Amino acid sequence: MKVKSICLKNYRNYDYAEVSFADTFNIIYGNNAQGKTNIIEAIFLCASGRSHRTPKDNELLKYGRDFFDIRLEYSRTDRDEQIHIVYSCEERKRISINDIPLKKIGGLMGHLNAVIFSPEDLLVIKQGPAERRRFIDITLSQLRPSYFFDLQQYAKILMQRNNLLKSISMNQDLAGTLEVWDHHLARTGARIMKARREFIKRLGEAAAVRHEKLTNREEKLKIVYDPSFNIGDTDDAGEIEAAFRQCIRRNREKELQKGTTMAGPQRDDIDIRLNGESTRIYASQGQQRTSVLSMKLAEIDIMKEETGEYPVLLLDDVLSELDDRRKEYLLDSIEGIQTLITSTEKRFFNRDSERCAFFYVENGSIKRE
Repeated sequence: MKVKSICLKNYRNYDYAEVSFADTFNIIYGNNAQGKTNIIEAIFLCASGRSHRTPKDNELLKYGRDFFDIRLEYSRTDRDEQIHIVYSCEERKRISINDIPLKKIGGLMGHLNAVIFSPEDLLVIKQGPAERRRFIDITLSQLRPSYFFDLQQYAKILMQRNNLLKSISMNQDLAGTLEVWDHHLARTGARIMKARREFIKRLGEAAAVRHEKLTNREEKLKIVYDPSFNIGDTDDAGEIEAAFRQCIRRNREKELQKGTTMAGPQRDDIDIRLNGESTRIYASQGQQRTSVLSMKLAEIDIMKEETGEYPVLLLDDVLSELDDRRKEYLLDSIEGIQTLITSTEKRFFNRDSERCAFFYVENGSIKRE
């Protein structure tokens, strides 16, 4: 999978920019705050339907403008495609593929697969469970559009059920309708949890191998699914659903008192440990960064296994934080994968210049050298 070109209008600090990329390493360099990351962000937006930096589409507008337009062309093994995203203040975001409008954002999933590693990804370790769930959900949604649909359905069911729990405290006659929502919650939630467990197991195995190589076997990385209630060792959706129903029954009185659902995918977590200790509490900044990098490389491995194609790799200001040995391992391990790398220094890539295309960014203008 390769991104051939992208065209931006009124996006972030770009009035207009059009650029074509090489199939190998694309080095996007320049001083800070010139617009390097905005290129990476726009490509990821075309892959996932959302920015990796903000959930608010209006923050992607160039100051003083009322719309932005992104047109991206990319190639797969068997075909070329085009993704077109338009956002305006009056209308919600509109997405089309090969000029065919999508009715729902879920229709975008699986067309352009991309893995991004940016400074924001350290939040996967540093912050709470929501960031770790988001990390898993973004990848799984690209691989399995049905998973993205389940996430959307579950969010709606959860909202309705929580509203009902609050309403029952004022009207006990509504209690009889709760069982219907319990059924939908457990069934949809079980599918999400099954997918997460299977994916995190694969991710943990692949990331452990990657991390040993990155750290010269000095560190062992372990990633384990940590669901909000005990599901044992099962990978069966029916058994997970039964366990979910049992948990709901146990929590009934507490949920009615608090007016909220106390268990389910919305409270899942991932346990990330380095040499047996929590990476969030005990790992250094460098160890945390390397751990996330191992997880990202594992994502690439899984996507290749699932789809038969490598995803596009987006590295935002990452290599400057790695020592020479880890940088060399990273570049060698992604040979053959189209990669876009942002950096403030071109000199970091002097010895790799034969396999790189260079793009200079200054004040919202990008030029290939």
